[in-house]
Amino acid sequence: MTTRTAGRPPTPAADSEFVSPAPVVAPPDPGPTDRVRGWVVTLVVTAIAAVTRFVLLGYPTDAGTPVFDEKHYAPQGWQVLTSGGWIEDNPGYGLVVHPPVGKWMIAFGEAIFGYNGWGWRAASAVAGTVLVLLVIRIVRRMTGSTLVGALAGILLIADGVTFVSSRVAMLDIFLTLFVVAAFGCLVVDRDDVRTRMYAVYAAGRIGDSTFGPRLGVRWWRFGAGVLLGLACATKWSGIYVVMFLGLLSVAFDVAARRSHGVRRPWLGALVRDVAPALYALVGIPLIVYLLSYTPWFASENGVDRHAVGTDIGHDGTWSFVPDALRSLWYYSGNVLEFHSTLTNSAGNLHPWESKPWTWPMGLRPMLYYFADGETVSGCGESECVKAVMLVGTPALWWLAFPLFLWALWRTLVRRDWRWAAVLVGYGAVFLPWFATLDRQMYFFYATALAPFLVMGVALALGEALGRGSASVDRRRIGLLAVCLYVGVVVANFVWLWPILTGLPITPEMWQRQLWLPSWH
Repeated sequence: MTTRTAGRPPTPAADSEFVSPAPVVAPPDPGPTDRVRGWVVTLVVTAIAAVTRFVLLGYPTDAGTPVFDEKHYAPQGWQVLTSGGWIEDNPGYGLVVHPPVGKWMIAFGEAIFGYNGWGWRAASAVAGTVLVLLVIRIVRRMTGSTLVGALAGILLIADGVTFVSSRVAMLDIFLTLFVVAAFGCLVVDRDDVRTRMYAVYAAGRIGDSTFGPRLGVRWWRFGAGVLLGLACATKWSGIYVVMFLGLLSVAFDVAARRSHGVRRPWLGALVRDVAPALYALVGIPLIVYLLSYTPWFASENGVDRHAVGTDIGHDGTWSFVPDALRSLWYYSGNVLEFHSTLTNSAGNLHPWESKPWTWPMGLRPMLYYFADGETVSGCGESECVKAVMLVGTPALWWLAFPLFLWALWRTLVRRDWRWAAVLVGYGAVFLPWFATLDRQMYFFYATALAPFLVMGVALALGEALGRGSASVDRRRIGLLAVCLYVGVVVANFVWLWPILTGLPITPEMWQRQLWLPSWH
């Protein structure tokens, strides 16, 4: 027989060696209570981000044409817009190597502003601005502090990688936006699950099943699935993020069940949570990915749309699969072959390529644009140069390895879920690249690292500020240290501004901007 105690749920009968008394569980943290101020701060910092992303957005160009890899995506976006069917049907491209969503977004900007620098870059600037808003809100939720969330936003504004990526018509900023948004949805889902679990605990029903309660429909996790589908429909590297964030979601569920006294938390997560997680974080992304090809399915002249009957036969082992899906599979196989053969060993080399072990500290940046000679003026000297370089702000990126070690300590020793989540997010967009080291790679693949790096730095700054229960002197010293560090990052960003935006500078100044031999 179980006896109810005021304010506590019943304790399961301890008639099994596997059953222990249910712990006393504190109510879930309600999070920051300054809702209005939180949004005011968020919107102010986001507005600052918008100014930095949109100012001189149409500059520079190569005599009015796109620069660097914009030459692939700006015209493809324009063709998507003008083809009449939102597809790329120009055989002159040879092979369309990425899914359509990122190019659709570029096309939206071109529809508003035309085929010019503003047009093909507008969507990137919007994505980069929204990314700042998301990071502010995610960090605010994880730390319970509007101040720390705002600091994360300022740091992301001052990051050279996301800044430049927000001002070029390439796909990486869109991939990053969708990945971070999906990550944020899972953070909110974690809090929602713990709120639901506590309601069951407080009602005294946590022991009704050894597996713990069913949690019902989880719309935030569903939203994460939609966003992960959009990530995969932008670049295939989103598939790795699906795997990592899927495991993170289930780990959140195990921790929630365990902390609320479920007798079989691991088995409970397996029985109650894994199948819904597969539906939300694998099935939904797959559906969204296929839906992104709806215009292609509906077309008559999309690339490889009618491969069945021309390039491959109607019969065979997979003849039961609809021809449209088989054609998409054939097209995807061609894309995969293109990527898999773009290797160093096959002679595909580029002077600015880099390998993933250089990315955490940004040791090998990427030169997007360079101009010198008589056509360049405005620096106050007889000779001027203009350059746009994708480079991580050193005051941020050079902290990557000590921050990584600190994150591991906080995760493994202190069991801090926030650091664990940031590590998983960072690993999702970083570790898979080590599986294909022979492939030609570039630093812009590391764009998605930046938000998770900033989240980690913001968590560290929150710890430096000290707890609310700390002494006044301790809090003041922490605040001084944090302000000095953020000031250094902003100053570093301002120093790099000319080579992030293509402003005319002297050759001497250009050399002073290149801090490391590997930056040349």
